[in-house]
Amino acid sequence: MAELAGIRERVLAGPSEKATAAQHAKGKLTARERIELLLDPGSFQEVEQLRRHRATGFGLEAKKPYTDGVITGWGTVEGRTVFVYAHDFRIFGGALGEAHATKIHKIMDMAIAAGAPLVSLNDGAGARIQEGVTALAGYGGIFRRNTAASGVIPQISVMLGPCAGGAAYSPALTDFVFMVRETSQMFITGPDVVKAVTGEEITQNGLGGADVHAETSGVCHFAYDDEVTCLEEVRYLLSMLPGNNRENPPRVECADPADRRCEALADLVPEDGNRPYDMTKVIEEILDDGEYLEVHQRWARNIICALGRLDGQVVGIIANQPQTLAGVLDIEASEKAARFVQMCDAFSIPLITLLDVPGFLPGVGQEHGGIIRRGAKLLYAYCNATVPRISLILRKAYGGAYIVMDSQSIGADLTYAWPTNEIAVMGAEGAANVIFRRQIAEAEDPEARRAELVKEYKAELMHPYYAAERGLVDDVIDPAETREVLVRSLAMLRTKHAESPARKHGNPPQ
Repeated sequence: MAELAGIRERVLAGPSEKATAAQHAKGKLTARERIELLLDPGSFQEVEQLRRHRATGFGLEAKKPYTDGVITGWGTVEGRTVFVYAHDFRIFGGALGEAHATKIHKIMDMAIAAGAPLVSLNDGAGARIQEGVTALAGYGGIFRRNTAASGVIPQISVMLGPCAGGAAYSPALTDFVFMVRETSQMFITGPDVVKAVTGEEITQNGLGGADVHAETSGVCHFAYDDEVTCLEEVRYLLSMLPGNNRENPPRVECADPADRRCEALADLVPEDGNRPYDMTKVIEEILDDGEYLEVHQRWARNIICALGRLDGQVVGIIANQPQTLAGVLDIEASEKAARFVQMCDAFSIPLITLLDVPGFLPGVGQEHGGIIRRGAKLLYAYCNATVPRISLILRKAYGGAYIVMDSQSIGADLTYAWPTNEIAVMGAEGAANVIFRRQIAEAEDPEARRAELVKEYKAELMHPYYAAERGLVDDVIDPAETREVLVRSLAMLRTKHAESPARKHGNPPQ
Protein backbone atom coordinates (compact mmCIF):
# COMPACT_ATOMS: atom_id res chain seq x y z
CA MET A 1 0.00 0.00 0.00
CA ALA A 2 2.88 2.35 0.71
CA GLU A 3 4.29 1.64 -2.73
CA LEU A 4 0.90 2.29 -4.35
CA ALA A 5 0.51 5.52 -2.40
CA GLY A 6 3.92 6.67 -3.55
CA ILE A 7 3.14 5.94 -7.19
CA ARG A 8 -0.18 7.78 -7.00
CA GLU A 9 1.47 10.76 -5.37
CA ARG A 10 4.01 10.99 -8.20
CA VAL A 11 1.30 10.62 -10.84
CA LEU A 12 -0.86 13.37 -9.35
CA ALA A 13 2.14 15.69 -9.00
CA GLY A 14 2.93 15.43 -12.70
CA PRO A 15 6.23 14.90 -14.48
CA SER A 16 8.06 17.78 -12.74
CA GLU A 17 7.62 21.14 -11.09
CA LYS A 18 9.49 22.70 -14.03
CA ALA A 19 6.97 21.31 -16.53
CA THR A 20 4.07 22.57 -14.42
CA ALA A 21 5.65 26.02 -14.12
CA ALA A 22 6.15 26.13 -17.89
CA GLN A 23 2.47 25.32 -18.42
CA HIS A 24 1.41 28.06 -16.01
CA ALA A 25 3.82 30.52 -17.63
CA LYS A 26 1.88 30.16 -20.89
CA GLY A 27 -1.29 31.18 -19.08
CA LYS A 28 -2.56 27.60 -19.16
CA LEU A 29 -3.78 25.30 -16.40
CA THR A 30 -2.65 21.70 -16.03
CA ALA A 31 -4.92 18.88 -17.16
CA ARG A 32 -5.88 17.99 -13.58
CA GLU A 33 -6.60 21.61 -12.68
CA ARG A 34 -8.92 21.81 -15.66
CA ILE A 35 -10.78 18.65 -14.67
CA GLU A 36 -11.24 20.02 -11.15
CA LEU A 37 -12.85 23.16 -12.57
CA LEU A 38 -15.10 21.23 -14.94
CA LEU A 39 -16.45 18.59 -12.56
CA ASP A 40 -18.18 18.75 -9.19
CA PRO A 41 -15.62 18.77 -6.33
CA GLY A 42 -14.38 15.30 -5.42
CA SER A 43 -16.43 13.53 -8.11
CA PHE A 44 -13.68 12.57 -10.55
CA GLN A 45 -12.93 8.86 -10.90
CA GLU A 46 -9.84 8.28 -13.01
CA VAL A 47 -9.48 5.34 -15.40
CA GLU A 48 -6.13 3.76 -16.35
CA GLN A 49 -4.08 6.18 -14.32
CA LEU A 50 -1.11 3.80 -14.35
CA ARG A 51 -1.13 3.14 -18.09
CA ARG A 52 2.27 3.43 -19.86
CA HIS A 53 3.26 3.12 -23.50
CA ARG A 54 5.04 0.06 -24.95
CA ALA A 55 6.84 1.82 -27.80
CA THR A 56 10.56 1.49 -28.38
CA GLY A 57 13.11 3.41 -30.39
CA PHE A 58 14.04 7.09 -30.52
CA GLY A 59 14.60 7.00 -26.75
CA LEU A 60 10.99 6.15 -25.88
CA GLU A 61 11.91 2.97 -24.00
CA ALA A 62 13.74 5.12 -21.44
CA LYS A 63 10.79 7.45 -20.90
CA LYS A 64 7.57 5.77 -19.82
CA PRO A 65 5.54 8.20 -17.69
CA TYR A 66 2.27 7.11 -16.10
CA THR A 67 -0.97 8.23 -17.88
CA ASP A 68 0.98 8.50 -21.17
CA GLY A 69 -0.06 12.13 -21.52
CA VAL A 70 -3.83 11.87 -21.23
CA ILE A 71 -6.08 11.74 -18.16
CA THR A 72 -9.36 9.88 -18.58
CA GLY A 73 -12.32 9.17 -16.32
CA TRP A 74 -15.74 10.31 -15.25
CA GLY A 75 -17.34 12.58 -12.68
CA THR A 76 -20.44 14.71 -12.28
CA VAL A 77 -21.62 18.17 -13.31
CA GLU A 78 -24.47 19.33 -11.09
CA GLY A 79 -24.84 15.72 -9.98
CA ARG A 80 -25.15 14.26 -13.50
CA THR A 81 -22.53 11.87 -14.92
CA VAL A 82 -20.07 13.29 -17.45
CA PHE A 83 -17.08 11.50 -19.05
CA VAL A 84 -13.91 13.44 -19.75
CA TYR A 85 -10.45 13.10 -21.20
CA ALA A 86 -7.76 15.77 -20.92
CA HIS A 87 -4.44 15.98 -22.73
CA ASP A 88 -1.50 16.61 -20.39
CA PHE A 89 0.82 18.89 -22.35
CA ARG A 90 3.57 18.32 -19.78
CA ILE A 91 3.98 14.72 -20.99
CA PHE A 92 5.14 14.33 -24.61
CA GLY A 93 3.47 17.67 -25.36
CA GLY A 94 0.13 15.89 -25.10
CA ALA A 95 0.99 14.04 -28.32
CA LEU A 96 -1.09 10.97 -29.14
CA GLY A 97 0.51 7.53 -29.21
CA GLU A 98 -0.91 3.99 -29.13
CA ALA A 99 -1.48 3.78 -25.36
CA HIS A 100 -2.71 7.38 -25.24
CA ALA A 101 -5.25 6.66 -28.01
CA THR A 102 -6.37 3.38 -26.41
CA LYS A 103 -7.25 5.24 -23.21
CA ILE A 104 -9.33 7.75 -25.17
CA HIS A 105 -11.05 4.96 -27.13
CA LYS A 106 -11.97 3.24 -23.87
CA ILE A 107 -13.47 6.32 -22.22
CA MET A 108 -15.43 7.13 -25.39
CA ASP A 109 -16.84 3.59 -25.45
CA MET A 110 -17.76 3.92 -21.77
CA ALA A 111 -19.56 7.23 -22.39
CA ILE A 112 -21.58 5.74 -25.25
CA ALA A 113 -22.47 2.64 -23.22
CA ALA A 114 -23.42 4.66 -20.13
CA GLY A 115 -25.36 7.22 -22.15
CA ALA A 116 -23.57 10.25 -20.72
CA PRO A 117 -21.96 13.36 -22.26
CA LEU A 118 -18.31 13.33 -23.28
CA VAL A 119 -16.06 16.38 -22.83
CA SER A 120 -12.57 16.49 -24.32
CA LEU A 121 -10.05 19.00 -22.95
CA ASN A 122 -7.68 19.37 -25.89
CA ASP A 123 -4.10 20.55 -25.46
CA GLY A 124 -1.91 18.33 -27.58
CA ALA A 125 0.79 18.45 -30.24
CA GLY A 126 -0.90 15.98 -32.57
CA ALA A 127 0.33 12.50 -33.43
CA ARG A 128 3.43 11.21 -31.63
CA ILE A 129 5.94 11.16 -34.47
CA GLN A 130 8.15 8.53 -32.82
CA GLU A 131 5.29 5.97 -32.99
CA GLY A 132 4.61 6.54 -36.70
CA VAL A 133 1.51 5.15 -38.32
CA THR A 134 0.35 3.56 -35.05
CA ALA A 135 -0.39 7.04 -33.75
CA LEU A 136 -2.32 7.91 -36.90
CA ALA A 137 -4.44 4.80 -36.49
CA GLY A 138 -5.26 6.01 -32.98
CA TYR A 139 -6.86 9.12 -34.45
CA GLY A 140 -8.89 6.96 -36.81
CA GLY A 141 -10.37 5.15 -33.82
CA ILE A 142 -11.32 8.46 -32.23
CA PHE A 143 -12.99 9.73 -35.42
CA ARG A 144 -14.98 6.51 -35.77
CA ARG A 145 -16.25 6.80 -32.20
CA ASN A 146 -17.05 10.51 -32.63
CA THR A 147 -19.25 9.52 -35.54
CA ALA A 148 -20.86 6.60 -33.70
CA ALA A 149 -21.66 8.88 -30.74
CA SER A 150 -23.06 11.67 -32.93
CA GLY A 151 -26.68 12.29 -32.02
CA VAL A 152 -26.46 9.65 -29.28
CA ILE A 153 -24.61 11.53 -26.52
CA PRO A 154 -23.59 15.21 -26.39
CA GLN A 155 -19.95 15.67 -27.37
CA ILE A 156 -18.14 18.87 -26.38
CA SER A 157 -14.60 19.77 -27.44
CA VAL A 158 -12.76 22.36 -25.35
CA MET A 159 -9.69 23.70 -27.12
CA LEU A 160 -7.13 24.81 -24.53
CA GLY A 161 -3.94 24.61 -26.59
CA PRO A 162 -2.79 23.74 -30.10
CA CYS A 163 -4.67 21.32 -32.34
CA ALA A 164 -3.14 20.79 -35.76
CA GLY A 165 -3.41 18.45 -38.71
CA GLY A 166 -5.80 15.52 -38.69
CA ALA A 167 -6.34 15.96 -34.94
CA ALA A 168 -8.57 18.96 -35.72
CA TYR A 169 -11.18 16.70 -37.27
CA SER A 170 -12.23 15.20 -33.95
CA PRO A 171 -13.50 18.55 -32.60
CA ALA A 172 -15.13 19.21 -35.98
CA LEU A 173 -17.15 16.00 -35.55
CA THR A 174 -18.47 16.96 -32.10
CA ASP A 175 -21.56 18.99 -31.20
CA PHE A 176 -19.87 22.04 -29.69
CA VAL A 177 -16.38 23.58 -29.82
CA PHE A 178 -15.09 25.96 -27.13
CA MET A 179 -11.87 27.95 -27.54
CA VAL A 180 -9.73 30.26 -25.39
CA ARG A 181 -8.20 33.36 -26.96
CA GLU A 182 -4.41 33.51 -27.40
CA THR A 183 -3.74 30.00 -26.04
CA SER A 184 -5.76 27.74 -28.37
CA GLN A 185 -5.43 27.30 -32.13
CA MET A 186 -6.84 24.92 -34.71
CA PHE A 187 -5.61 24.42 -38.27
CA ILE A 188 -4.92 21.64 -40.76
CA THR A 189 -1.62 23.09 -41.96
CA GLY A 190 0.39 25.46 -39.77
CA PRO A 191 1.86 28.87 -40.63
CA ASP A 192 5.20 27.40 -41.74
CA VAL A 193 3.57 25.07 -44.26
CA VAL A 194 1.28 27.84 -45.49
CA LYS A 195 4.28 30.09 -46.09
CA ALA A 196 6.24 27.36 -47.86
CA VAL A 197 3.37 26.48 -50.19
CA THR A 198 1.63 29.81 -50.82
CA GLY A 199 4.12 32.41 -49.66
CA GLU A 200 1.59 33.88 -47.22
CA GLU A 201 2.92 34.90 -43.81
CA ILE A 202 0.57 34.63 -40.85
CA THR A 203 0.71 33.95 -37.11
CA GLN A 204 -0.81 30.90 -35.43
CA ASN A 205 -3.64 32.96 -33.95
CA GLY A 206 -4.18 34.76 -37.24
CA LEU A 207 -4.49 31.43 -39.00
CA GLY A 208 -6.52 29.43 -36.52
CA GLY A 209 -7.07 31.34 -33.29
CA ALA A 210 -10.31 31.57 -31.32
CA ASP A 211 -11.49 34.82 -32.89
CA VAL A 212 -10.85 33.54 -36.42
CA HIS A 213 -12.92 30.41 -35.85
CA ALA A 214 -15.63 32.26 -33.89
CA GLU A 215 -16.12 35.02 -36.48
CA THR A 216 -14.87 33.83 -39.86
CA SER A 217 -14.81 30.05 -40.26
CA GLY A 218 -17.63 29.13 -37.90
CA VAL A 219 -15.62 26.17 -36.53
CA CYS A 220 -15.81 27.51 -32.96
CA HIS A 221 -19.18 27.91 -31.20
CA PHE A 222 -17.92 29.73 -28.10
CA ALA A 223 -14.76 31.81 -27.47
CA TYR A 224 -13.60 33.15 -24.09
CA ASP A 225 -10.69 35.13 -22.67
CA ASP A 226 -9.61 32.61 -20.02
CA GLU A 227 -9.90 28.94 -19.13
CA VAL A 228 -11.87 29.46 -15.92
CA THR A 229 -14.70 31.29 -17.70
CA CYS A 230 -14.60 28.81 -20.56
CA LEU A 231 -15.03 25.78 -18.28
CA GLU A 232 -17.79 27.52 -16.31
CA GLU A 233 -19.69 27.98 -19.57
CA VAL A 234 -19.15 24.32 -20.47
CA ARG A 235 -20.86 23.43 -17.19
CA TYR A 236 -23.72 25.81 -18.03
CA LEU A 237 -24.17 24.23 -21.46
CA LEU A 238 -24.19 20.73 -19.95
CA SER A 239 -26.96 21.84 -17.57
CA MET A 240 -29.25 22.31 -20.59
CA LEU A 241 -28.42 19.09 -22.43
CA PRO A 242 -29.76 15.58 -21.77
CA GLY A 243 -27.40 12.75 -20.98
CA ASN A 244 -28.28 11.02 -24.24
CA ASN A 245 -30.83 10.86 -27.04
CA ARG A 246 -33.21 8.69 -25.00
CA GLU A 247 -33.66 11.32 -22.30
CA ASN A 248 -35.28 14.73 -22.24
CA PRO A 249 -33.25 17.80 -21.26
CA PRO A 250 -33.25 18.50 -17.51
CA ARG A 251 -36.23 20.52 -16.35
CA VAL A 252 -35.82 23.01 -13.50
CA GLU A 253 -38.17 24.85 -11.18
CA CYS A 254 -39.01 28.28 -12.54
CA ALA A 255 -39.93 31.36 -10.51
CA ASP A 256 -40.75 33.38 -13.64
CA PRO A 257 -44.58 33.14 -14.05
CA ALA A 258 -45.67 31.13 -17.07
CA ASP A 259 -48.46 33.65 -17.74
CA ARG A 260 -46.24 36.74 -17.37
CA ARG A 261 -47.33 39.38 -19.85
CA CYS A 262 -44.63 40.75 -22.15
CA GLU A 263 -45.86 44.31 -22.54
CA ALA A 264 -42.40 45.51 -23.61
CA LEU A 265 -42.53 43.53 -26.86
CA ALA A 266 -44.83 46.04 -28.51
CA ASP A 267 -42.20 48.74 -28.02
CA LEU A 268 -39.19 46.56 -28.86
CA VAL A 269 -40.41 45.70 -32.37
CA PRO A 270 -41.20 48.68 -34.65
CA GLU A 271 -44.34 48.34 -36.74
CA ASP A 272 -42.47 49.68 -39.77
CA GLY A 273 -40.95 46.61 -41.42
CA ASN A 274 -37.98 48.61 -42.68
CA ARG A 275 -36.80 49.70 -39.26
CA PRO A 276 -34.19 47.46 -37.55
CA TYR A 277 -34.27 46.31 -33.93
CA ASP A 278 -32.37 43.91 -31.71
CA MET A 279 -33.98 40.45 -31.71
CA THR A 280 -31.98 39.44 -28.62
CA LYS A 281 -34.15 41.86 -26.60
CA VAL A 282 -37.23 40.00 -27.78
CA ILE A 283 -35.71 36.67 -26.78
CA GLU A 284 -34.78 38.01 -23.34
CA GLU A 285 -38.33 39.24 -22.78
CA ILE A 286 -39.87 35.87 -23.65
CA LEU A 287 -37.54 33.37 -21.92
CA ASP A 288 -37.34 32.53 -18.23
CA ASP A 289 -35.59 35.35 -16.35
CA GLY A 290 -34.21 36.65 -19.66
CA GLU A 291 -31.45 34.02 -19.63
CA TYR A 292 -30.14 32.18 -22.68
CA LEU A 293 -26.92 30.82 -24.16
CA GLU A 294 -26.29 31.95 -27.73
CA VAL A 295 -24.48 29.49 -29.99
CA HIS A 296 -22.16 30.85 -32.69
CA GLN A 297 -22.85 34.36 -31.42
CA ARG A 298 -20.19 36.02 -33.58
CA TRP A 299 -20.61 34.04 -36.80
CA ALA A 300 -23.47 34.61 -39.27
CA ARG A 301 -24.95 37.29 -37.02
CA ASN A 302 -28.02 37.74 -39.23
CA ILE A 303 -29.50 34.71 -37.51
CA ILE A 304 -29.60 33.83 -33.82
CA CYS A 305 -29.37 30.29 -32.43
CA ALA A 306 -29.75 29.99 -28.67
CA LEU A 307 -30.63 27.62 -25.85
CA GLY A 308 -32.86 28.87 -23.06
CA ARG A 309 -35.83 27.84 -20.93
CA LEU A 310 -39.57 28.41 -21.00
CA ASP A 311 -41.32 27.54 -17.74
CA GLY A 312 -38.24 25.52 -16.79
CA GLN A 313 -38.18 23.49 -20.02
CA VAL A 314 -35.16 23.77 -22.32
CA VAL A 315 -35.94 25.13 -25.79
CA GLY A 316 -33.92 25.95 -28.88
CA ILE A 317 -34.48 29.41 -30.37
CA ILE A 318 -33.85 30.21 -34.05
CA ALA A 319 -34.49 33.86 -34.90
CA ASN A 320 -33.70 36.33 -37.66
CA GLN A 321 -31.66 39.33 -36.49
CA PRO A 322 -32.90 42.51 -38.24
CA GLN A 323 -29.88 44.43 -36.93
CA THR A 324 -27.57 42.51 -39.31
CA LEU A 325 -28.28 42.40 -43.06
CA ALA A 326 -31.93 43.09 -42.21
CA GLY A 327 -32.17 39.48 -41.00
CA VAL A 328 -31.91 37.90 -44.46
CA LEU A 329 -30.92 34.29 -44.92
CA ASP A 330 -27.58 33.70 -46.64
CA ILE A 331 -25.14 30.82 -46.97
CA GLU A 332 -23.60 31.09 -43.52
CA ALA A 333 -26.88 31.77 -41.70
CA SER A 334 -28.50 28.76 -43.37
CA GLU A 335 -25.66 26.42 -42.40
CA LYS A 336 -25.49 27.78 -38.86
CA ALA A 337 -29.22 27.34 -38.26
CA ALA A 338 -29.36 23.93 -39.98
CA ARG A 339 -26.72 22.44 -37.69
CA PHE A 340 -28.45 23.90 -34.63
CA VAL A 341 -31.83 22.48 -35.66
CA GLN A 342 -30.24 19.04 -36.15
CA MET A 343 -28.58 19.19 -32.73
CA CYS A 344 -31.85 20.16 -31.00
CA ASP A 345 -33.76 17.44 -32.81
CA ALA A 346 -31.14 14.82 -31.89
CA PHE A 347 -31.43 15.65 -28.19
CA SER A 348 -35.19 16.20 -27.86
CA ILE A 349 -35.02 19.97 -27.48
CA PRO A 350 -38.21 21.71 -28.76
CA LEU A 351 -37.74 24.38 -31.42
CA ILE A 352 -39.17 27.89 -31.39
CA THR A 353 -38.62 29.94 -34.54
CA LEU A 354 -39.03 33.73 -34.50
CA LEU A 355 -39.48 35.09 -38.03
CA ASP A 356 -38.76 38.53 -39.37
CA VAL A 357 -37.14 37.67 -42.69
CA PRO A 358 -37.20 39.66 -45.96
CA GLY A 359 -35.91 36.72 -48.01
CA PHE A 360 -32.61 35.25 -49.16
CA LEU A 361 -29.64 37.53 -49.76
CA PRO A 362 -29.35 38.23 -53.51
CA GLY A 363 -26.02 38.43 -55.28
CA VAL A 364 -23.61 36.67 -57.61
CA GLY A 365 -21.40 35.64 -54.69
CA GLN A 366 -24.30 33.89 -52.97
CA GLU A 367 -25.46 32.09 -56.11
CA HIS A 368 -21.98 30.99 -57.11
CA GLY A 369 -21.24 30.04 -53.51
CA GLY A 370 -24.08 27.51 -53.57
CA ILE A 371 -26.96 29.22 -51.76
CA ILE A 372 -29.34 26.72 -53.38
CA ARG A 373 -27.76 23.58 -51.93
CA ARG A 374 -26.59 25.26 -48.73
CA GLY A 375 -29.89 26.98 -48.06
CA ALA A 376 -31.52 23.59 -48.63
CA LYS A 377 -29.63 22.32 -45.58
CA LEU A 378 -31.87 24.41 -43.33
CA LEU A 379 -34.98 23.27 -45.18
CA TYR A 380 -33.89 19.63 -44.83
CA ALA A 381 -33.09 20.03 -41.13
CA TYR A 382 -36.52 21.46 -40.31
CA CYS A 383 -38.42 18.95 -42.45
CA ASN A 384 -36.51 16.11 -40.80
CA ALA A 385 -37.02 17.32 -37.21
CA THR A 386 -39.57 15.43 -35.10
CA VAL A 387 -39.34 17.47 -31.89
CA PRO A 388 -42.11 19.97 -31.02
CA ARG A 389 -41.85 22.92 -33.43
CA ILE A 390 -43.52 26.30 -32.92
CA SER A 391 -43.19 29.19 -35.33
CA LEU A 392 -43.96 32.85 -34.55
CA ILE A 393 -44.05 35.57 -37.24
CA LEU A 394 -43.27 38.95 -35.72
CA ARG A 395 -43.30 41.17 -38.82
CA LYS A 396 -42.42 40.18 -42.37
CA ALA A 397 -41.94 36.71 -43.81
CA TYR A 398 -41.28 36.86 -47.53
CA GLY A 399 -40.65 34.34 -50.26
CA GLY A 400 -38.71 31.11 -49.96
CA ALA A 401 -37.16 32.26 -46.68
CA TYR A 402 -40.64 32.16 -45.09
CA ILE A 403 -41.11 28.56 -46.23
CA VAL A 404 -37.64 27.49 -45.09
CA MET A 405 -37.95 29.07 -41.63
CA ASP A 406 -40.27 26.33 -40.34
CA SER A 407 -43.54 27.35 -41.93
CA GLN A 408 -46.63 25.27 -41.34
CA SER A 409 -46.32 23.76 -44.81
CA ILE A 410 -43.02 22.03 -43.93
CA GLY A 411 -44.26 20.61 -40.65
CA ALA A 412 -44.36 23.23 -37.87
CA ASP A 413 -46.78 21.94 -35.24
CA LEU A 414 -48.13 25.39 -34.42
CA THR A 415 -47.76 28.72 -36.20
CA TYR A 416 -48.59 32.03 -34.57
CA ALA A 417 -48.32 35.60 -35.79
CA TRP A 418 -48.47 39.09 -34.36
CA PRO A 419 -50.95 41.61 -35.81
CA THR A 420 -47.99 43.31 -37.55
CA ASN A 421 -47.20 40.25 -39.69
CA GLU A 422 -46.83 40.36 -43.46
CA ILE A 423 -46.59 36.98 -45.19
CA ALA A 424 -46.12 37.21 -48.94
CA VAL A 425 -44.08 36.13 -51.92
CA MET A 426 -42.25 39.46 -51.74
CA GLY A 427 -42.65 43.00 -50.46
CA ALA A 428 -45.61 45.01 -51.74
CA GLU A 429 -43.45 47.45 -53.71
CA GLY A 430 -41.61 44.67 -55.56
CA ALA A 431 -44.80 42.74 -56.18
CA ALA A 432 -46.60 45.77 -57.58
CA ASN A 433 -43.70 46.51 -59.92
CA VAL A 434 -43.96 42.98 -61.33
CA ILE A 435 -47.74 42.53 -61.46
CA PHE A 436 -48.69 46.04 -62.56
CA ARG A 437 -45.67 46.93 -64.65
CA ARG A 438 -47.74 47.86 -67.73
CA GLN A 439 -50.36 49.88 -65.81
CA ILE A 440 -47.64 51.86 -64.06
CA ALA A 441 -45.76 52.54 -67.30
CA GLU A 442 -48.92 53.73 -69.09
CA ALA A 443 -50.16 55.98 -66.27
CA GLU A 444 -49.97 59.74 -66.56
CA ASP A 445 -48.38 59.85 -63.10
CA PRO A 446 -46.44 56.55 -62.70
CA GLU A 447 -45.37 57.21 -59.11
CA ALA A 448 -48.87 58.04 -57.94
CA ARG A 449 -50.24 55.01 -59.76
CA ARG A 450 -47.53 52.80 -58.25
CA ALA A 451 -48.39 54.00 -54.73
CA GLU A 452 -52.07 53.33 -55.39
CA LEU A 453 -51.39 49.80 -56.65
CA VAL A 454 -49.02 49.02 -53.77
CA LYS A 455 -51.75 50.00 -51.34
CA GLU A 456 -54.22 47.83 -53.23
CA TYR A 457 -51.87 44.83 -53.18
CA LYS A 458 -51.30 45.21 -49.44
CA ALA A 459 -55.03 45.39 -48.77
CA GLU A 460 -55.74 42.29 -50.84
CA LEU A 461 -52.85 39.94 -50.08
CA MET A 462 -50.69 41.28 -47.25
CA HIS A 463 -53.07 42.14 -44.47
CA PRO A 464 -52.24 40.45 -41.12
CA TYR A 465 -55.14 37.98 -41.30
CA TYR A 466 -54.72 36.73 -44.87
CA ALA A 467 -52.67 33.67 -43.85
CA ALA A 468 -54.88 32.99 -40.81
CA GLU A 469 -58.01 33.02 -43.00
CA ARG A 470 -56.42 30.27 -45.11
CA GLY A 471 -55.28 28.13 -42.18
CA LEU A 472 -51.57 28.83 -42.67
CA VAL A 473 -51.38 30.57 -39.29
CA ASP A 474 -53.09 28.96 -36.29
CA ASP A 475 -53.74 32.22 -34.49
CA VAL A 476 -52.91 35.91 -34.50
CA ILE A 477 -51.92 36.82 -30.95
CA ASP A 478 -51.31 39.87 -28.82
CA PRO A 479 -47.50 40.29 -28.49
CA ALA A 480 -47.95 40.70 -24.74
CA GLU A 481 -49.36 37.16 -24.56
CA THR A 482 -46.44 35.59 -26.44
CA ARG A 483 -44.78 33.94 -23.46
CA GLU A 484 -48.02 32.48 -22.12
CA VAL A 485 -49.05 31.13 -25.54
CA LEU A 486 -45.66 29.52 -26.11
CA VAL A 487 -45.60 27.93 -22.64
CA ARG A 488 -49.09 26.47 -23.06
CA SER A 489 -48.29 25.21 -26.54
CA LEU A 490 -45.10 23.50 -25.37
CA ALA A 491 -47.00 21.83 -22.53
CA MET A 492 -49.45 20.38 -25.04
CA LEU A 493 -46.66 19.20 -27.36
CA ARG A 494 -44.57 17.63 -24.61
CA THR A 495 -45.91 14.16 -25.42
CA LYS A 496 -45.59 14.56 -29.19
CA HIS A 497 -44.50 11.40 -30.96
CA ALA A 498 -43.61 11.34 -34.63
CA GLU A 499 -42.55 8.30 -36.62
CA SER A 500 -39.95 8.73 -39.35
CA PRO A 501 -40.05 6.60 -42.52
CA ALA A 502 -37.96 3.43 -42.36
CA ARG A 503 -34.56 4.09 -43.96
CA LYS A 504 -30.91 3.62 -43.26
CA HIS A 505 -30.36 7.38 -43.26
CA GLY A 506 -31.27 10.40 -45.33
CA ASN A 507 -29.05 12.02 -47.91
CA PRO A 508 -29.03 15.71 -46.92
CA PRO A 509 -27.81 18.43 -49.28
CA GLN A 510 -24.11 19.19 -48.99
